[in-house]
Amino acid sequence: MAVGDAALPVLHPVAGVRLGTVAAGIRRPGERDLVLIECTGSVRIVGVFTRNQFRAAPVRAAEAHLASDQPRYLLINTGNANAGTGAAGEAAVQSNCQALADTVGCRPTEVLPYSTGVIGEPLPAATINAALPAAQAALDEDGWALAADGIRTTDTRPKGRSQQIALSGGTVTLTGIAKGSGMIRPDMATMLAFIATDADIEAGLLRQLLREATAVSFNRITVDGDTSTNDACTLIATGQSGVAVDSDGADRARFTEALQDLCQALAREIVADGEGATRLVSVEVIGAKRVAEAERVAFTVAESPLVKTAVFAGDPNWGRILAAVGRAGVDDLQVDGVAIAIDGLPIAEQGGVSPRYDEALTCARMRADAFTVTIDLGRGEQSATVWTCDLSYEYIRINAEYRS
Repeated sequence: MAVGDAALPVLHPVAGVRLGTVAAGIRRPGERDLVLIECTGSVRIVGVFTRNQFRAAPVRAAEAHLASDQPRYLLINTGNANAGTGAAGEAAVQSNCQALADTVGCRPTEVLPYSTGVIGEPLPAATINAALPAAQAALDEDGWALAADGIRTTDTRPKGRSQQIALSGGTVTLTGIAKGSGMIRPDMATMLAFIATDADIEAGLLRQLLREATAVSFNRITVDGDTSTNDACTLIATGQSGVAVDSDGADRARFTEALQDLCQALAREIVADGEGATRLVSVEVIGAKRVAEAERVAFTVAESPLVKTAVFAGDPNWGRILAAVGRAGVDDLQVDGVAIAIDGLPIAEQGGVSPRYDEALTCARMRADAFTVTIDLGRGEQSATVWTCDLSYEYIRINAEYRS
C-alpha cells in the first residue's frame, strides 16, 4: 500500500516526538509491525486504558510505569496481543522494556509497552528485541505516516489526523494516529490511539483533557459490541512550542475543541473501517432526561444485529429501531412520544409509522456511505451521539479466518 497518499492527510511533525517503524517479523515477514516513539523535552504523557478486567500484560505494565515514572518511549507491536499469556506474557513485556532501555539508555519504567493482535499466543519477545536497534535508527519526526501503517492489524487503511491551533501565545501542533477495525466497543473500544502536541500542559490538566476527549469520541463508537483486552489511548505533551495551555480561559477552550475534534475524527475513521463495514452510521439520541440515558439508547440501537443488518441492506426497517429503543432500559418511556428520522426524513412518530414517511427516498438515503439516525425521546434536553457501522457478510469472513 502507498502510505501517506490518499489514505492520510498531512500529518504535521510535533516538536519533541520522533517515530521509527520497522518490519520485525512478529507475525508475517515483511509487514511493518513494530513502532517506537521517542519523546524529548519537558514531556508529559497520560493514558486511558481498557476497562476489560482481563487486561493484557502490556496494559498492566503501561499503567504501572505511568504511575511510577515519567516515560519517554512508547513501544508498539502488532500481530500479537500478549493477552491471556500468564506469567510468560509478563516476562515478555519486562524483557522488551529492559531491552529497549539498554538500547536507548533509559530506565525500563520509562518505556510504555503496547500490543495488539491475536489473543492467547506467546509474544515473541526475542524477535522484538532483535529489531529494536533498527527501530531506533529509523526514528524520524516525519515518521507519523509509517507509524500509522505499522500499528494496523485488520485495518484496511492507516488512520491519522493533524491540525495546528492558534493560541494567544503562538501556534501549537496536534497530531494523532489510531488503529482499530474489530472488537470495538467503548471502555476504550481493539483500538490504540497515540496523540501528541507540542503545547505546554500540566499533567493534571492533560489527564482531564484526555478523559473529556475520550468520553465523546473513542468511548462513543461500536463495531461489534466487544471490548478488547488491549485498548489504550495515549496523549503526549512535549512543551517544546513554549505555548502554555492553562486550566481555563479561551486557550483552554480552543485546545479542548481541537483535541475533541481530532479524537472524534479518528474514532469515526475506526468505525468507517470496521471489519466488513460498508456504511458509517451516526446514531443521535435527543430529548433524553440524562446524557447516560441518551447513551444507553444510542448504544442499544447501534449494537443491534437486526438494525445493523438492515443498514447493510439499505432497508429502513424502523420497527427494528423502535424495538431496540424499547429494550434500552429507559424508565417510564412513553412510546407515543418517540420520533425517529433518517437524515431528517421522518420514519416513525406517536408509536407508529409517520404519515410523512417516504420509503423510496429513505432507502436512497440509507444506501449512502454515511447517514444519521435521529431518535427523539421527547422527555428532556440531553443528547448523545454514537457512531457505528453495518454488519456484513465480510465481517463474518474476516473474524472466522482471523487466526488462519
